[in-house]
Amino acid sequence: MTDSVAPPRARLDDLLRQLTLPEKIGLLHQWQAAVPRLGLPPFRTGTEALHGVAWLGPATVFPQALGLASTWNPDLVEAVGAAVGVEVRAKHEADPTVGLNVWAPVVNPLRDPRWGRNEEGWSEDTGLTARLATAYAHGLRGDHPSRLRTAPTLKHFLGYNNETDRAITSSDLPPRVLHEYELPAFRAPLAAGAAVAVMASYNLVNGVPAHLSPLLAGELRRWSPDVLVVGDALAVGNIAGVQAYLPDHVAGFAAALRAGIDSFTEDDADSGPTVARISEALDRGLIDVADVDAAVRRILGVRLRLGDLDPPGADPFAGVSPDVVDCPAHRELAREAARQSVVLLRNDALLPLDETVRVAVLGPLADTVHTDWYSGTLPYAVTLHAALAGRLPAVTGHPGVDRIALRVGDRAVGCPATADGGVLTLGDEPAAFDVFDWGRDTVALRAAGNGRHIGATDDGALVNDRPGPGGWVVRETFRFHHRADGTVLLHHLATDRYVTVDDDGRLRVDGDGPGSATAFEVDLIVDGPAAAAALAADADVAVVALGNHPMVNGRETEDRVDLELPRGQEELLRAVRAANPRTVLVLTSGYPYGLGWAQEHLPALLWSAHGGQEHGTALTDVLLGDADPAGRLTQTWHADAGELPDLLDYDVIGADATYLYHRGEPLYPFGHGLSYTEFTYSELRCGTDLAALGEEVPVQVEVTNTGARPGVEVVQLYTRQRRSRVKQPLRHLRDFVRITLDPGQRRTVTLRLRTDDLAWWDETRGGLVVEDATHTLMVGRSARDVRLLGALRVRGGPVDAVPTATPHDAGRRR
Repeated sequence: MTDSVAPPRARLDDLLRQLTLPEKIGLLHQWQAAVPRLGLPPFRTGTEALHGVAWLGPATVFPQALGLASTWNPDLVEAVGAAVGVEVRAKHEADPTVGLNVWAPVVNPLRDPRWGRNEEGWSEDTGLTARLATAYAHGLRGDHPSRLRTAPTLKHFLGYNNETDRAITSSDLPPRVLHEYELPAFRAPLAAGAAVAVMASYNLVNGVPAHLSPLLAGELRRWSPDVLVVGDALAVGNIAGVQAYLPDHVAGFAAALRAGIDSFTEDDADSGPTVARISEALDRGLIDVADVDAAVRRILGVRLRLGDLDPPGADPFAGVSPDVVDCPAHRELAREAARQSVVLLRNDALLPLDETVRVAVLGPLADTVHTDWYSGTLPYAVTLHAALAGRLPAVTGHPGVDRIALRVGDRAVGCPATADGGVLTLGDEPAAFDVFDWGRDTVALRAAGNGRHIGATDDGALVNDRPGPGGWVVRETFRFHHRADGTVLLHHLATDRYVTVDDDGRLRVDGDGPGSATAFEVDLIVDGPAAAAALAADADVAVVALGNHPMVNGRETEDRVDLELPRGQEELLRAVRAANPRTVLVLTSGYPYGLGWAQEHLPALLWSAHGGQEHGTALTDVLLGDADPAGRLTQTWHADAGELPDLLDYDVIGADATYLYHRGEPLYPFGHGLSYTEFTYSELRCGTDLAALGEEVPVQVEVTNTGARPGVEVVQLYTRQRRSRVKQPLRHLRDFVRITLDPGQRRTVTLRLRTDDLAWWDETRGGLVVEDATHTLMVGRSARDVRLLGALRVRGGPVDAVPTATPHDAGRRR
């Protein structure tokens, strides 16, 4: 075993000398076997930690990454990252197979709100993404100068914002888009030392599989030579598979290793195929031992920093008690993060609510807390209905969905009412089913008898034993096909087959088309919108909780095609509004919606990402005014998908996309979010009238709370270059400061503008340049709510004239 106090590079050299070639090759797989003779324990990359520890049992579930971003609070985000990192360590202490290489944060800028994985990102602004993701990664890694609590991995390199054909589509990035929009979100966390690894993405970039991109070496390793690059699950296999880029897997694996992939995430825990392919690549001369050594050095470099070879007691992050998981401090942090993430979109003097009002809490999200694919297991969940019922004297509730029974002739569909559920069968006793509309005519059915959802087993039987839609393949969603005679066919979406009834009366998913499906008669037991409207009419205020299910219509593997609310949800909202004009829409989703009707007809709208275990508490605190709504949008909300370019058009400059270039009027602009109080801005002062390259210019403004309540404000600084040789953003966030002011309080807020950040990529120079130009300074509450204007002249010149090795078509197949 190497000397534990030897310098890291010397220890790495010593380890590489002692490892045999087969042992080195074995370290290239996600699941690395132990090397007992050298003291190397087993190691695994890839613990999911997007907004809490996922897939490893109960753990503190924080708001989705998009929700954390909406706080605009880097300090809070870093604290959440630290809590997650500590819980990863606790899980590792209890089970050493839990890896300390964590796959988070996702730093792909949220270019298009239809992306199925929108909930995983931070913002459409690359700078805001970089700042918040760096904070989260700092928390994950810890503050020790040479050791790591966990090893954060940035996802997904590069140009990845579509699930539709994600493994075979190319994200074509012009040089300016590449260097100004896509790369900075990756560069900042690496340059800060917050992240130590990167995952390559499924797609192609400028015609080249991302796992073979010259940008891995040309950019990532230029910023951080020792960065560990991991492959996404099964993605290296795609090179000779669905991408058909190389003739066989041996060539594909060899090319990935040469390009800079260090760890292969293939075949789950079975390293055999990867080892065999790398070994054959050596035999065929496609790679040499130096390629293997370079990857192994980077792998072991991270492992040494994680304490893999430390003697007992030497690792500063070891010895974490399991009691830290979901401990009181982490519960409070989850509550605060959820509270600060809530965005008040609209308020016509209805909020905050008085604690004496009678409230009807209605809608499919009123009394549930949903988790997404990368969520941990909820240790508990506080719903909106439960939280409001604990605070107000009179609270009623209803999901607002239809309750139906299904019949075939004189027999009815029934199912066990026991907790475990069972197979659906035709019989004498009808079961009642609640119908949840999740958009695009996609519904889920919940058995009223036991509260469990209907799903299909692997052998095709329909059962009522599911907590809800979930899993990599969602087997709990259906579509009703209405026939002219009033009957319906049940189309099972995951299998693309239809529900039938077999000879024993059991419901199965085995019809290969409408012609072989069983036709069901539908009896309406409860009209959901009517029931909800009746409760709304009898209340002082109606709170309608709508939004998405994170596992349906917008998730990994599935993009959205529009921005619309599910039709059934809008019908519910309209019915409740007609019954009671004092209606608040509480929208919970991992992405923006087009809300034209609601914006025009409702007095109050709140939005939150899925908020984790304290979701209901946080919403209640804001609704009742215990907390000022402090969240701000990190994406533009559009009224209609027609305002967006094609999903596969990655040229945000040419397409006038994102808040940077969009010329239309958004539904809600980037940075938007209201308070329960009012703020005035005055006395904009710039530290200088003329600045040079490399300067940081202070921009000061006086902000006063002119309302009657304490409030939170996010003061935002944008710039616009007035003249340029190229197309420039219409507005570009440069800094922000989050402040809390008491009524009448006034504060001088100092924002910082770095002149180097004004650079754009000049293809003629192959580098970044800052022109000699005047920039308009815009300070306000959002990208479109500008309160004060100023000007700054910048004396320009080249910032980074190093020629790029990666022009737009670099590496394209020829």
